[in-house]
Amino acid sequence: MPPSPHPLAELDRWIEDAGEASAPLPSSVAFVTVGDDCRPSARTVSLKRIERDALLFTSALWTRKAREMESNPHVALLFHWPSLGRQVHITGVATLAERQLARELFAERDLPNQLQSIVSRQGEPITDLQTLRARHAHLAATMEAPPACPEDWGAIRVVPDTIEFWSEARDRLHDRLLYERDGDEWATTRLAP
Repeated sequence: MPPSPHPLAELDRWIEDAGEASAPLPSSVAFVTVGDDCRPSARTVSLKRIERDALLFTSALWTRKAREMESNPHVALLFHWPSLGRQVHITGVATLAERQLARELFAERDLPNQLQSIVSRQGEPITDLQTLRARHAHLAATMEAPPACPEDWGAIRVVPDTIEFWSEARDRLHDRLLYERDGDEWATTRLAP
């Protein structure tokens, strides 16, 4: 099959394929940042949307990933669908997106996730979970309307520089197709497995 002219359209198709194949959490992706100490830090996040030239995520702005992206916007992403024998590796630049987009994406979250964003300062030390669970349950029981997007919640836009599609082959001659941004276009190179 000839390569798609636009890798983000191909990525969208691969995510759909994973969903149709009942792969668990098909839009989950490892998101890698680098701290001031030059050490990489990875966590799994959910892709919220694909734009024509970017991937969208959300995050509380006090988290380690948000702080690391502020000092070094170069990030890496890895989608992996073992049951399909596929993965996609992406490198790019992350920036904080416009506030309106953060509000829109926050409103799309289900209520338990919205409330979790309000009651928990993700990554900060706590003595136990019970206090957070009690506050979460109280808000769920007493809120009359969905909560507004917190001011310290943001949308993250990742503009890819490279996207590599990897497909497993039984003979170990895996298919690897690398897209590299060249201005507004993408250059493609097939790589040896």
